[in-house]
Formats: sequence, structure tokens, C-alpha cells
Amino acid sequence: MAKLQRCGWCEGDALYEAYHDNEWGVPVYNDETIFEFLILETFQAGLSWITVLRKRENFREAFDDFDYKKIANYSEDKIQELLQNPGIIRNKLKVRATVTNAQNFIKIQEEFGSFSKYIWSFVGGEPIQNEIEDYKKAPATTAISDKLSKDLKKKGFKFVGSTVMYAHMQATGMVNDHEVSCFRNSEVKELDK
Repeated sequence: MAKLQRCGWCEGDALYEAYHDNEWGVPVYNDETIFEFLILETFQAGLSWITVLRKRENFREAFDDFDYKKIANYSEDKIQELLQNPGIIRNKLKVRATVTNAQNFIKIQEEFGSFSKYIWSFVGGEPIQNEIEDYKKAPATTAISDKLSKDLKKKGFKFVGSTVMYAHMQATGMVNDHEVSCFRNSEVKELDK
């Protein structure tokens, strides 16, 4: 069987390849999954994505299956418990930011009907199809991620810099940054139809 051509960033690690093949770049419209990625991207700030991916199930367990309604109501005791959990990234500012972000996530849902409606409005409701030849040349930020970051910060979100938000846009399929030679590029484009 011929070897699949994948984006260069994921090759050689089974977990990374599975994430790339099944999730990365797939358009996500449900608030629960968008929030999960928002948490994971928040914790990834300053670290590699594979570090977060390897701890994903620990995060899922520690943060009540990424239930933003529960997270929005975390007590100080729960925050302290999370800060003692060796299975996650124990950054005090990021743990507290997750609670704040969950509270603000709910406010956006109330204002826009869903968080999905809000965030997808930044790309006109449809994925941007980029033509990336080499993942190393993909942008780290764009004018859209700058605008999204600025708006989220204005709404009280933390750890949502432009780079973090562009990574979130890539992960949730708001942009298709699969390399043109990658087998997932055309598959992800088809999902948009």
C-alpha cells in the first residue's frame, strides 16, 4: 500500500498522525467541540501542540469532559485541585483563564445564539481554503485572527492572542491549511460542500 502524503508537521508520531487524519482542519460547528479546542489551545500557548495532545484525555477528565457550564462555576477548591493534577499542564494563569473563558463563552452564546455563530462570522460562515505548499510557510497569524483575538480580549477572554486563535482556526476548520500535497486537503475541501 502506498504511503499517504500528509502535512509534514505530523509525520512520524502515531498520535499526531491520527489527529491530523481525523480532526485537524475539519469544520467544527458545535459549541461543545469548539470550547474543547479553545481550552486546549489556551493551554498550548507557549508549548507544542503534541504536548497538549498527549494530555488531552487527562484534560477531559480533569475538566469535566470540557463542560463549559460546569467549568464556569468552578470553585476555588476545584481550581486548587486542578493545580495539583500532574496529568494536566498546571499553569495557574491558564487554569484560571479557563474558568473565565467558560463564563465569557456562555455570555457570547446568550448574545449570539451560539458561540459557533459568533466565531464563524469572522470567516463569513465558511472555511477559508488556503493553498499551503509547505506547512513551514503557513502564517502564524492573519488579519482575521488579529481581529478575532482583539474581539475576544475585549469580551474578557484570556490567552487568546492572535497566534493561539489562528491555531484554533486551523484546528476547527475555519481555515484549511493542509498542504496541497496532503491527502486531507481535498477531503477537507469536500466537507465544506
